Amino acid sequence: MSVETEELLRALAQDAEGVCRHYLPAGRREGSYWMVGDLQNTAGRSLFVRLTGPTSGPGARGKWQDSATSEYGDLLDIIRARTGITRFPDLLAEARAHLGRPMPVLPDRPVPKKAKTPGGTPAAAARLFAASMPVAGTLADTYLRSRGLTHGGTMSALRFHPKCWHRDEGETKSIPRPALIAAVTDGAGGLQGVHRTWLAPDGQGKAALKAQRRAMGHLLGNAVRLTPHEDILVVGEGIETMLSLVEAIPGLPVWAALSSGHLGAVLLPEGLQRIYIAIDRDPAGQRAAERLSARALDAGVAVRVLEPRLGDFNDDLRAYGKEALREHLAGQIGSEDRQRLLA
Repeated sequence: MSVETEELLRALAQDAEGVCRHYLPAGRREGSYWMVGDLQNTAGRSLFVRLTGPTSGPGARGKWQDSATSEYGDLLDIIRARTGITRFPDLLAEARAHLGRPMPVLPDRPVPKKAKTPGGTPAAAARLFAASMPVAGTLADTYLRSRGLTHGGTMSALRFHPKCWHRDEGETKSIPRPALIAAVTDGAGGLQGVHRTWLAPDGQGKAALKAQRRAMGHLLGNAVRLTPHEDILVVGEGIETMLSLVEAIPGLPVWAALSSGHLGAVLLPEGLQRIYIAIDRDPAGQRAAERLSARALDAGVAVRVLEPRLGDFNDDLRAYGKEALREHLAGQIGSEDRQRLLA
């Protein structure tokens, strides 16, 4: 472990309670520990994080253990689990952003006159989004249409970049590839991150890569807001999944949380009366829906769950067509919203 990483871990440990309150908000402090259900931020008392003591060594502040699974680790592991960040440099950038720290200056190198914004930050994400172009008529449009999705070209949250840098783990060289770019925004509309989906050269599918998708920036609690919402919202995991719902019911107010972990942590907007959770048919999707449902009900927001017939709603759209998907959704939408949403 590098000296810089060790120092960052010590700084996180000194702010252990602040880290827990930000990344594991479903938990609470009990004495010298932060208690929560698991790394997915489920309410409970199985996982405990030490909040007092030394900042290094066995039993140090910031160390955690899950008594149900015997898993253990440090605060960087918690940040990784809650943000979905896989690249270690991006993980360190997220930790620095939480602490309000700038990127370190490497030794024996002069400070540039205009320091580059570190990758993984909201500023870097904003630069990438600004350098991208509208989807209509691009390879991203071709990709979405290959999935039966025709509305992506009109959505301001989606863009296309013809040469978005990509490097798989274990590789030493980054290669520019075409990518679908999605804006991850907060409740005030501020861009906090982007999601990248690298595409095949002809746009007929995703690129043949180990990591076909990656996100950067601050994702926790935020989402890809594909269409505007009022007092009703439909939220699910993938971009293609949520675009499939719009294909069947144009004008549906939809957000994409990008993963099951982030779905359970989406921050609900003020004034929301009802939320529809569009799940993927897998255990992770079910658990995320349960977490989000519990939070919504605690906030006084009514909840309904939309279930696909197959693995997800894009599978349904491609297998059965948009009219059949519309009929399937109509049977799950509450009577109070049916006329309004299906008009």
